[in-house]
Order: sequence, then structure tokens, then C-alpha cells
Amino acid sequence: MKFLDTDKKNNVLQSMIDIIDSKREEILAENKKDLDAFERDDQALYDRLVVNEDKIDGMITAIRQVKGQEDPVGKKISELKLDNGLEIINKTDPFGTIMIIYESRPDVTIEAAVLAFKANNKILLKGGREAYHSNKVLVKCWHEALAKNGLENDWIKMLEMNREETQEFLRNPTEKLDLIVPRGGERLIDFVKQHAKCAVLISGRGNNFMYISPTADWAKTIKVMLNAKTDKTSACNALDNILIDSSIEGYDDKLKDLESILSNAGVEIIVDEKTNKVLSSREKMADKSVWKEEFLAMKILLGTVDSKDEAIEIINENSGKHSSIIMTEDKDDALTFMEQIDSAAVYQNASSRFTDGGAMGVGAELAISTDKLHHRGPLGLKQLTTNKYYVFGDGQVR
Repeated sequence: MKFLDTDKKNNVLQSMIDIIDSKREEILAENKKDLDAFERDDQALYDRLVVNEDKIDGMITAIRQVKGQEDPVGKKISELKLDNGLEIINKTDPFGTIMIIYESRPDVTIEAAVLAFKANNKILLKGGREAYHSNKVLVKCWHEALAKNGLENDWIKMLEMNREETQEFLRNPTEKLDLIVPRGGERLIDFVKQHAKCAVLISGRGNNFMYISPTADWAKTIKVMLNAKTDKTSACNALDNILIDSSIEGYDDKLKDLESILSNAGVEIIVDEKTNKVLSSREKMADKSVWKEEFLAMKILLGTVDSKDEAIEIINENSGKHSSIIMTEDKDDALTFMEQIDSAAVYQNASSRFTDGGAMGVGAELAISTDKLHHRGPLGLKQLTTNKYYVFGDGQVR
């Protein structure tokens, strides 16, 4: 793949900023077609589908931020000269061609493409049919920006395929494919893992947990809980489950306080068997599989544990390995919890809503990876490169 110089890439991004800004009315009109056709049986999906002036401003901001970031390609990672004279340099290198499969969220069409392109990758965008018109007009903007700078459209391509065609493409790609990032629910991820023939980087579901320890500051706990649960329920970093330690002082009263505060905020509450002994009017979870659900709604599962170790066991068995919170004033306790929890991000006394590229200082993100290889957490610009060894010799043989 041809390496583009940084100025060329940044010129494309500046063109894209100008084009999006000038085509606001067209983008909003195309998005309205998608919204009008959408059956609002899934409020979280609908919320992610909406494009408005603020969303367009956010798209422009994302492009501007990536434009201002250092080019991640060709950076020296290490350098070594051996006794035999070989000079070995390890540098960052583009993946090549990345395919992203995502549901709803037209802003992913901007964020995924800007990151892939700045990191010198080509990208294949397979959005959901519910966002067809929105994605189509945004890719048209990308092609206009590329053409304005003398580049081919194939740097950024929208794939218009149904489920069966996508499945066949994953099995037998008709073009070079180096990495696939499925960004969506568990069914989508399983579908891609089942059929893909190249590397797959998982952007997992949320299903995030909060553990309230005996040393939790109650005012902080309420503040963090409300933000994590109610700030944006359609986000993968929203809170789904609360585990409160039975040995916390005033356990019964604190459970009733949680119930009252959550209920007043409009959150539907279901409880496990232990919690139901105190909150007897609340619906009990049907079975243990409910611990694994990602609600993406104003709904929460409130459970009771008898120890930190029990909390860790439940979280590691059931969470989406995305984000987990411990509320405690004991830093040693927090560190033990954070070390043992198998999540991409672990928090002490802070909201899981911070698991986001912008909030974590990464900038625009392609996805939140819950994989352990090649990277975990927000996939920003630097994370969309791999590495390559450059070995310089003078006739050495082994």
C-alpha cells in the first residue's frame, strides 16, 4: 500500500471539514429519511441513529482533532544494532485494509474513516440498513474530499450488502482484507467471528457492573451511579448492574435509598433473591442469565453480595469485559479489585461513562476493544497501526 505523506492526509481531512459544514442541510435531510423509515421499537437504536446540528458539529470536531494529532505511521518503536552488524529497527506500520461492521450511528462513518485514513489504512464501511441514507451521503462527502486532493475513492468505501452477501464476503473476500472490527451487539460479534477469515478485533458489549463496598462514600456512590446509569442509556459504557455488599453499614436503609433514587430517576429496578428480602415489592430476576444482559435502557439489576471476592466472581463471569466500578475509600481494596477484574477499564469512585476515546484523552475512537490482543480499550489513531521490523545488513548470513 502506498504511504501518503502527512500533509496530503491532513489536506483531505480539511476538505472533509469544509464539505460537511457546507452540506448540513443535505445530511439532515438524508438522515430524516432513515428516521422516518425506522420503527421505534428499539429506543436505544433510534437514539444512536439521530443526526442533528450538534452531531454534525461533533463530526467536524472529531475530524479536526484527528487532523491535529501526530501521524502514527513510520514511528520508531525500538532500534538495535547486533554484534554481527545487523541494524534492526521496529516501526509502526498500517494494517492495510480495515472493515468495520456497525449498527445505526452514522457518526461512526466519520470517526472510523478519519482514524483509518490518517493511519494510512483503507476502510470498508458496512453500516446497518437503518442508517443507509445517512451513511450514503457521508461517504459521498468523503469521496468528494478525496477527489479534491487527487486520491481514489477506494480509500474509503461503503459496502452495500445484505446479511447473506456480507457472510459470503467474510468467508471469501473479493478484495484484500487485513482486519475486521464488529461494533455492535453480541449477535453481530458472533456472526463475524464465525465467518471471518482474517483477524477480528472485538468491540464488545457493555453490561457494566458497579460494586459498592463497605467503605463506600454514600454521597459519591449516588452521584456516580446516577451518571453511569442515566446520562446516556444507549451507550455501551452505561451501567447495567449494581452489587452492594451486605456488610455495609445501614445495609437495609441504603438499599431502600438506592431504590428510591433510581425509581425517582425513572429507572426500572429488578433484584436478585438476596436483595428481594429487603425490596420485596420489586420484580425478581428470572434466572442467573439476567446478569449477562446489556439493557441499553432505563433498567438496572440490583444485587447483593457478601464479599468483594463474590462481587469479583459475578462480574468476571457475567460482564461484557468493558467497564467495571468499585465504590470504596480504601485504595488498597480498590487496587485489589481493579487488578482482579477482567475488564478493559476499571474505575475507583468514578463513572463508567468515561470509557470513551475523547474522555480518556485518545480523541476520536473507532471502537472500544474488549480484546486482549492487539489493544484493549478505546481504539484511537495510534491503535490503528501494527508494527514492522526493518533489518539492514551487509551480506550477513546465519
